[in-house]
Order: sequence, then C-alpha cells, then structure tokens
Amino acid sequence: MKLNTDMRVNRVTDEVWEIPVTEKAGMLVPARIYATPGILQTMDRGVFDQVTNVACLPGIARYALCMPDGHWGYGFPIGGVAAFDTRSGIISPGGVGYDVNCGMRLIRTDLTLEDVQPKLDRLMTELFRRVPAGVGAAGFIRLNRGSFEGVMTRGAQWCIEEGYGWHRDLAHIEEGGCIAGADPSNISDHAVGRGINQLGTLGSGNHYLEVQVVSSNRVFDSETATAFGITGQDQIVVMVHCGSRGFGHQVASDYLKIFEKAMRRYGISVKDPQLACAPFRSPEGQDYFSAMNCAANTAFANRQVITHQIREAFATVFRRSAEELGMELVYDVAHNIAKVERYSEGDLLVHRKGSTRAFGPGSPDLPWDFQKTGQPVICGGSMETGSYLLVGTDRAVSETFGSTMHGSGRTMSRAQAKKSIRGEQLQQEMSRRGILVKAVSMSGLAEEAGFAYKNISDVVETVDRAGITKKVAELRPIGNIKG
Repeated sequence: MKLNTDMRVNRVTDEVWEIPVTEKAGMLVPARIYATPGILQTMDRGVFDQVTNVACLPGIARYALCMPDGHWGYGFPIGGVAAFDTRSGIISPGGVGYDVNCGMRLIRTDLTLEDVQPKLDRLMTELFRRVPAGVGAAGFIRLNRGSFEGVMTRGAQWCIEEGYGWHRDLAHIEEGGCIAGADPSNISDHAVGRGINQLGTLGSGNHYLEVQVVSSNRVFDSETATAFGITGQDQIVVMVHCGSRGFGHQVASDYLKIFEKAMRRYGISVKDPQLACAPFRSPEGQDYFSAMNCAANTAFANRQVITHQIREAFATVFRRSAEELGMELVYDVAHNIAKVERYSEGDLLVHRKGSTRAFGPGSPDLPWDFQKTGQPVICGGSMETGSYLLVGTDRAVSETFGSTMHGSGRTMSRAQAKKSIRGEQLQQEMSRRGILVKAVSMSGLAEEAGFAYKNISDVVETVDRAGITKKVAELRPIGNIKG
C-alpha cells in the first residue's frame, strides 16, 4: 500500500493503523490513525508528520490520534485527538484551533419536505436575512463590556436568561452550554473588540446553516433516532456549523505569542513552532485554559442566538410558533476544544481539534435524555453531499478518549477549489439538484465545493465499523446559507 509518508505504518485492524515510537525521535507514545486503507492512502503527508509531532509533547497519554477526516492543520492535524496528564502535561492552542468551540448544532422539526418545498425560497431568504454571514458580519445584539463578560462566563445560559431560547435547550448542549472556569480578566481588549458585535452570526469559510431532509430509508437505527426526535418520513431538520469567530481567533493568537516565550522558561522544545504550549498547571497554561473557556462559552451563545433566529424565521414563514412546529434542539457539540475528563489514567486534558466528543450510554457527563442512547454526534459533510447524525459508544471512551470525527475533511485546498469552479456555476448546478444556496461571497462558495472534500459516507463508515460511533441517520441538504 503506497502512503504519503516514509514512516512505518502498521495495521492494527482494517480501520486502525499505528506508527510506532521508533519512527520519529522524541515520540513518547505511538500515533494511531483511524481510516480504511483507501482513506489512509489519500491522507496528505502533513497528517503523518503532525500526528507524530503531537506524540512527542510532554505528558501525552496512550496515543496521539487522528480521525478519518484528518488533514493538515495548524500544529495538530485537523481530526486530531490527544490527552495529557493534568499534572505533568501541557496545553496547546494548536491542539484546540483558532476557532475555539467551532461546533455543530441540530434542530428537528415536525415539518416535512412536502410542507417546506413550496416555501423553500422564501424560507432561505428569511434565514439569510436574520442570520448574518460572511467575514466581519455583525449580529443584532448590542453588548457592552459587562454584558459580554456575562456571555463569556455563562454561555448559552446567558442567552436563555435574555429570552433567546428555551430553558430545556440547555440539557441538549455539551456541558449545558456553559463551561466552568471562564475568566474574562484573561481576555485582551483586542479580543473583546473583535467579538463583542458578532453574537448570532455565521462567519465564513466552511461554516453554514443548512435545511435538511431525513428520509425513512436513510434512518439506520430507528430506536435511537426516535429517542432523538428523528422520525424520518421526509422530516425537515436544520443544522448549524460555526464557532467563536474572531473572538476565539484572537484568544488563540494572543496565547500563542505568550506560549512561545513560556516554552523557553519551562525548558520545553517542540517539533513544530505551531505546537507552542505551556505546562497545564503553569500560570500561563491556566490563563489560556480560562480564556479558551470564555471563547467556548461565547461559541455556545453564538449558536444559541442563531437558533433563536432560525425559530423566528420558521415561525414567520409558516405562521406558527416554533413550539407548534416542534423545533426542539437535538444536540450541540463542540469540535475545537480542550477539556479535563477522567479516564483509566486519571484526570486528562483532552484536546479535540476538528474532532467530536462521543460518550457512550451511561456516561455521568451526559444528561438524563441520553443515558440510554449515548451522546448524539453531529457530523457535517460538504454542502453538496449531506451530513450524518450518529451516537457515541463505550468503545470510543475506552479507545479514543471518547472522541470521533467531526466532518468529511478536505482533500483540496481552497485555492485549488476556486481554480476548479466558479461560485456562480456551483450555485446553479446545486439548484438543478434541488439544493438552494444563499451565499455572501461567490468565491467563498467555490472554496466549499463538494469535490474539495472526502466522501462523507466513507468517513462515517470507518468510525461505524471501528465501533467508536454508530450511524443513526443521514441528512440530505435542500437549502444552504454560506458566508
């Protein structure tokens, strides 16, 4: 099998591959990649280099991991997972990502394709009007420094208190939509300035708001689907993919500079400057952790305000309240974050970079609604190919620090995609296939063409066969909003 690396890669199973510690000087643990042979052969050289670089970081536990959607990223590969001992290990912004708590949210409805199709154009226009998208987009909520600090510390709970959502939404958000330990005193004025007006906005890049259909023949686990409120029968659902936007980006930028100096002070060397880090227990490490939690809570709040606006748009178009339309939150899960979790080794700081938490049934960290099923996992595909709803497993907890993939993963750079197709052409082609797209930027739309991504079904099949996540339903797009 021809791979894009000179390192030895050993087969563990048909879905798990291991690079031994002998393949790179300084590796403290093996690196494991979850992929079918076909996906593994298409992975870029950066994945192999980066996942083995991560395996050299101080205090790393068990393995450095990469999921099947893995591709080259900043420091860590996107799709990377690594856990560090909270006493001897590090924390690294490169293992979280610039868009802190970029994540997925899924909202179910009682509407069907038959209900929505005649009003789809009006619905997408109303959603496009109510949910600002694009670089630098500002939301409708006006905050001062004090109220923004409330967002940083209370997350989605702040939104509920302000009337942007329903109290029961909180039980269907990772960590209840509010991560403890957020300290706004560790946030720069520059970060505040970038984030204070962006609540309730999509941003750009691969972020989107998508109206989708769930057909009965694409429900793979009807019992779990029903527990999540997914009935099939051409049911309409809405998916949101976005994060902390410019606020999280600035938090990462601020602390990368701080960590570059801190590493010299603590005698830490890394294989790649993008892996700049500090001991988790150090003052610098704790400051970043609290600042990252501020950004994570802001991302939960951002998606909560967007949910409020989605409900308002549907109510306007269909002349019924969101409650009457059955617009309940299925789940909201982060995929760019670092969190302290307990495993067999003890308390570990789990970095998930383009990777989703996937806890199984009975996890004490899950609310009552998901104790029997396990945690919902939302996997976004490209805007042309659809997405998946899955569920976490006990095997993920034992093998991958309760983690799985987050999406399909790029195979082509944004520049290459733009050379391959014009945005206007892509928009027309998608319309002919029954997918109505509203976009702020045509060049940005071209960057997100389906051919620039891996086959989402192949990626999902990998984690399903590996047993770290189980398929529940496939979600087909009919309307998409892009920045």
